[in-house]
Amino acid sequence: VQLQASGGGLVQAGGSLRLSCAASGRTFSSYTMGWFRQAPGKEREFVAAIRWSAGFTYYRHSVKGRFAISRDNAKNTVYLQMNSLKPEDTAVYYCAAGLGIILSQIRVAENYNYWGQGTQVTVSS
Repeated sequence: VQLQASGGGLVQAGGSLRLSCAASGRTFSSYTMGWFRQAPGKEREFVAAIRWSAGFTYYRHSVKGRFAISRDNAKNTVYLQMNSLKPEDTAVYYCAAGLGIILSQIRVAENYNYWGQGTQVTVSS
């Protein structure tokens, strides 16, 4: 299984970026796909997740209304559209895939089996 994250960069506060996570190596219809981030000196934190087959989405409170997670079945790719970016969104963003994750555990990184390499997002003030 491979997850290839891309789309990070430097953007001014208020700007937008779209992250992509290209998944390969198996069929992901039974998986939950997640985005996590880690800022310097901080622990990795949950950002958003999507149930691949049903399309249900989940967000951390601080990004709700600004970020949107989606997936493209034909391209086997998950996206994270990030709008109204803030300096506190600065972090390395990781995509992840997990199987059999119950709802109460969807925000827990340890439940995800596969991880991409991370892409840097820097938001300047």
